[in-house]
This record gives sequence, structure tokens and C-alpha cells, in this order.
Amino acid sequence: MPEPCAYFRGEYMNPKDARIGIMTHAFHYGTATFGGINATWDDEQQQFCLFRIKEHYCRQLNACKMLQIRLPYTADDMTNITVEAVRRTGFRQNVYCRPVAYKSSEFIGVKLHDLEDDWLMIATTLPPFSSPGGLRCCTSSWTRIGDNQIPTHGKINGGYVNGALAKTEAQQAGFDDGIMLTTDGHVSEGAVTNTFVVLKGVLVTPPPCDSILLGITRDTVMRLARNELGMETLERSIVRSELYEADEVFFTGTYAGVVPIVEIDHRPVGTGSPGSLTSNLQDMYRQLALGRNPRYSDWYTILRPD
Repeated sequence: MPEPCAYFRGEYMNPKDARIGIMTHAFHYGTATFGGINATWDDEQQQFCLFRIKEHYCRQLNACKMLQIRLPYTADDMTNITVEAVRRTGFRQNVYCRPVAYKSSEFIGVKLHDLEDDWLMIATTLPPFSSPGGLRCCTSSWTRIGDNQIPTHGKINGGYVNGALAKTEAQQAGFDDGIMLTTDGHVSEGAVTNTFVVLKGVLVTPPPCDSILLGITRDTVMRLARNELGMETLERSIVRSELYEADEVFFTGTYAGVVPIVEIDHRPVGTGSPGSLTSNLQDMYRQLALGRNPRYSDWYTILRPD
């Protein structure tokens, strides 16, 4: 029977058999960096497409530098291990891959240096992301962390408490997600997603200096807009009022893809329905994730199971 597969301490195994001790440094202090990679199953072609997997691992290795995590793996090594783990699952449906590089020493004490490091990877399944009709969001009361507090250009485990606070606040108030602002009041991110707005026909997204993660899906959407639609994306700071003035707003993320936002703070976005540009980019991204656009074949790692 198909089952999840983990790569842990140099071996492939079922995740339930992979264990870390309760004294592990990363467990106590969030001294780890994670990733999220989709292996999208194409039932028609009977194959997986792992989309831009090497870029995900290059970003994780950069995050490792931020945390002084030293690994014996290259991005190519990580890619090969992940492909093999997906193959070993036996699944014939979308597989979600979660790599984690972490401080593995069993040590109590706040520091990064003179600690052991390790890397693991889990290939499993998740429920499909669903947002029928689009998301209803609020601006969060929780301020987005700044890069000089916890690095925002890496997926640092401890920093995601910030997003968890925003997401739970939003959902307990009846919304789907929250949009966090920077200390300067600029639009930054959702809990785990990048933000785009369409203002007077211009596609705009926050710049790297506004405490955002440099998302792989964010970059993909910007390239799609330019290459397929002839539309450049303007990277600039966005103030809260512009969320209410926007014709379209959407999130991007590996797990979510391109997700329309139809309401913010009880105000409809545009007509209150997903906009045409959002829907167009959403459809194009879905085809990319399946590996079906030959123009971007360099982004595809194809796995045809035995």
C-alpha cells in the first residue's frame, strides 16, 4: 500500500519511525529552516512533476547560511533524495515534500554556533488547497517580523509563529486569512503567502525590503505575467488603503498556487469575484505545475514511477 516516506539520518523510512529527542535544539528554539515542494501528479501522463525543485533547495541552503547550519548535501543531492522518496511512497496523487535543516544537538542554550546540524525530508500527502469563490481576508493586528529581527528571506521555523498568530486571529474572527503589515504600515504577506494587487491595470507586489519571503511561486507568477501576457510586475511598497482600492488581489504560494482574494476587511475587492488577470494566472500556473508548458521545461523534474 502507498505510504509516506522520510529520509532521516541517511536512510529512507516511514515518518512514524523517524524520531528526534526532546532535548533537540531546534525543537526548543526554532533553529531550523524548512521548505515546501510539490510533486504534482498528472493522471493523464502517469507522472509526477516536481516544479522548480532545485531553486527551492538553493533557497534552503541560503537560509542554512543565515542559521550557521552546515550540511554535507548540495542542491542536486537534495533533489535526488527527494525524487527517490516520492518514488518510494507509491502514491499516484499529489505528494507534498517537506525538507527541514535543523540544529540537531541535544542541548539547552540559546546560540547557533558549536552545534550539530542535520537535514531530513518527508514526502507525504495533504488535502488539496481549496478556496471556492476566493478568500475573505482581514488586515492582521500582528505586525510582520522584520528581516533584522528574524531573516525573512529564508523559511526560518521559529519565524513562522508570526504567521500562525495572524492566521489563527483571522480564522477565529471568521476570515480565511490575515494580511500582515510591516512596522511602517506597508503590506507584506499573508500567513504563508506572498501578496499581489492589481491597481489601474498594473500588477504590483511588495518589494524584498518589505519583510517578504522571496517566494518561488511569486517569481513564477512575475515571469508568467511578463512572458505570456507582456505585463511587467511593479515591485513597490503598498499601503493599506490600496488594498481597498485594488481591482484584484491574490496570494501566491507553493501549496496554494495562485489564490484570489475577494474581500478584505468586509470590503469587496473589485466586483467581489475573482478577477480576470488572477484567473488567467491561476490557470497558467496549474498547467506549469503539471509540467505541461514546454516553454518552461527547465523548471520541471519529471518522475515516472515504476
